[in-house]
Amino acid sequence: MTELLTNARTAGRVNTAVAPEEAGKRPDGRAPTPRPAPPRSTRRRLGPGRAVPFGRLIGPVLVIALWWFASAIGYLDPRILSGPGTVLSTASDLISSGRLQDNVLISLQRAGLGLFFGVTAGVLLAVAAGLSRTGEYLLDGPLQIKRAIPSLAMLPLLILWLGIGEQMKVTVIALGVAVNMYINTYASLTGIDSRYVELAEGLDLSRAQFVRKVVVPGSLPGFFVGLRLGVTASWLGLIVVEQVNATSGIGYMMFQAQQYAQSDVIIVGLVAYGIFGFASDAAVRAVERRVLSWRRTLAG
Repeated sequence: MTELLTNARTAGRVNTAVAPEEAGKRPDGRAPTPRPAPPRSTRRRLGPGRAVPFGRLIGPVLVIALWWFASAIGYLDPRILSGPGTVLSTASDLISSGRLQDNVLISLQRAGLGLFFGVTAGVLLAVAAGLSRTGEYLLDGPLQIKRAIPSLAMLPLLILWLGIGEQMKVTVIALGVAVNMYINTYASLTGIDSRYVELAEGLDLSRAQFVRKVVVPGSLPGFFVGLRLGVTASWLGLIVVEQVNATSGIGYMMFQAQQYAQSDVIIVGLVAYGIFGFASDAAVRAVERRVLSWRRTLAG
């Protein structure tokens, strides 16, 4: 029985093993009609698409165009919100008198100092907490508590400690920047894959080599996120501190304009803040793209 089954299987293999040149022939001996190839499926694009040069300016330009149009048709009351033409004329007058330049330079100095001290403090604290358990236990708790307390809520206490001079203004800005820098840099540091640490230990890297080859590249994405948020925080803090017993700066100019219901001067100040914020964020983005050019992300 077994021998028969074996013979049957062998015969089946022989009968089904047809020569390649005869396998495709029809009973009448003619070659078969070739079948059409199935249509090639188009791959769906799921990404955001190709980047457009200066595409981020489209949104602000549309906002200005809408503002201009609403002002031109009389929809906006000029006593409440001045039109773009009036704002441009007021800005030209302020520039001609030198008032705008003087206030802008003082505001840039305050924001720059606060940003510098805040970034430096935030990064140092993040490194101390991210690379050491002792640093984490000592620093992370107080800084998380500080994150829950807005820097502006500490303004009365800082005025009591430091007075109403430049030191207080720079300190308020630096506190807001430092918290943003710490949170994002610390999260990026502690998010480094532990396998890279084990690999560095296996290669017997020194502490300096470990920081340079593992810690710095791994923490740079979080650092730049914190830097962008820190730049924004510096402008937000500047707006507030320049309206607290200040005698110069864009915020002081706006506060004085409020007393005389000069909405055009107020809008000039707001536009100045907006331009500086947009330009500084764009500068940080440009540096980030160059430094992190090895990454392939949706941002392009």
